[in-house]
Amino acid sequence: MNPLALIIEDDEDMGMIFAAAMRKAGYESEVIADGQSAMNRLAESAPDIVVLDLHLPKISGPEILKYIRGDERLQQTKVIITTADPHLADTLRKDVSFVLDKPVSFKQLSILSERLRP
Repeated sequence: MNPLALIIEDDEDMGMIFAAAMRKAGYESEVIADGQSAMNRLAESAPDIVVLDLHLPKISGPEILKYIRGDERLQQTKVIITTADPHLADTLRKDVSFVLDKPVSFKQLSILSERLRP
């Protein structure tokens, strides 16, 4: 079974591109479009990697990151932030594996994800 990647991204086109990049890197990928749905999914699963947008409807990316880092089950989950807000990303850099500034290319995410694969 392939490792699980959750893509938490409210832009549908970006979510599809990120999911395809993760599949190319060997992950089973699932796209979640809002923060509340992401929190619900994280409560029932322990993904290997999370691709996280910071500006999401309902619950923000930083709140989701805080939840991930505070949950014992998710301690090994790698997090890649994708954002157009580099200042906010800088405040979270210590809690994530990588920060990618948008626009993120398919190739960039795919190569990085392959390196992080368990």
